[in-house]
Amino acid sequence: MKFEHLVQVNDLADPAQSNLTREEVWFGLLCRAEDPRAFLPGLERCVIRERHEDALVRELHFGGAVVEDRVSYAELQWMRFESAPTAEHAGGSLTISIEEPEPGEVFLRFQYATTLPEAAGQDVQVAEIVRSAYHESDLDTLRVIRMIAESGRLQ
Repeated sequence: MKFEHLVQVNDLADPAQSNLTREEVWFGLLCRAEDPRAFLPGLERCVIRERHEDALVRELHFGGAVVEDRVSYAELQWMRFESAPTAEHAGGSLTISIEEPEPGEVFLRFQYATTLPEAAGQDVQVAEIVRSAYHESDLDTLRVIRMIAESGRLQ
């Protein structure tokens, strides 16, 4: 199953909301790659097994389950998380792209490719539940990025 959605980072019409720069959003995504515990409920620890100029290979420890994934990225543009299916994990990929159609108008595009089959019949309801759960997780990602940016501004 493949799907995507767009999350607005800055609402330029809302003066009460603090706007994030592309660099602040990128830094938050780097934090998600380096230490994703604040972004992934249930994650106990993350071990970086390999480090390359534009990628990381990680072990994510959720209790007794260990998920291995690869994080690749193009600085200030996109980050991709890829994992192979295992007995404990369905596998798939998530690409998060930073889009800025106008200066200061920042969005995050989340693109999922899962190993779940495309929805048909009764599976449509399951697919909608999965999409909704991922969307909530993506909104949480933005909330954590905002907290990281706000804490950095205090220094």
